[in-house]
Amino acid sequence: MTDQTKIALITGASRGLGAALAEALAPEYHIVAVARTTGGLEELDDRIKDKGGAATLAPMDIADPNAMATLCRGIHDRWGKVDLWMHTAVHTSALTPAHFIDPKEWTKAVNINATATSILIPYISPLLGETGHAVFFDDPKAGEKFYGIYGATKAAQVALARSWAAETARTGPRVSIVEPAPMPTAVRARFHPGEDRDVLTSTTNEAARILAEL
Repeated sequence: MTDQTKIALITGASRGLGAALAEALAPEYHIVAVARTTGGLEELDDRIKDKGGAATLAPMDIADPNAMATLCRGIHDRWGKVDLWMHTAVHTSALTPAHFIDPKEWTKAVNINATATSILIPYISPLLGETGHAVFFDDPKAGEKFYGIYGATKAAQVALARSWAAETARTGPRVSIVEPAPMPTAVRARFHPGEDRDVLTSTTNEAARILAEL
């Protein structure tokens, strides 16, 4: 693997849109796939190899600052850079009225959706440098009924990304925020049980659309 190898870091890569993006980017990029689900990562690795690509699997919890520090140090020592970071990792809390919010569930959502992002940006920014590209995924549910936990913590993540995008508009790295179409993912199934999934956009097609637009 040479210094010319392009590196794509996908946080939340084991399934859904993250996995579809990883597959679409291989073999043009070497994929660094991060997720908690080892089995999902191994299945992704098999699909990437079938396409002639290569991946480095990182079964880690993005909410663990020490694990993320180890990850980024390992990327620095091996490649010295990240060309593309796509942050699809998210915690989806069950829909609930605001006055029935479970404090433990709130803390978990804050840690994964917001706090982890605030840790990852400082860690990954030096790897992206001036020419790298970070991509975040909006899901504007803030303020909708029953979406209190997810809506608030996802909005915090995206607000932080928007600030970073404004701050680096002239200096780099490039920071993009996109809003994916509804897809038949586990995230959506948690919010919309019983929905006709056949009418939704496949993760493969949506990944292709997003990458073409970027």
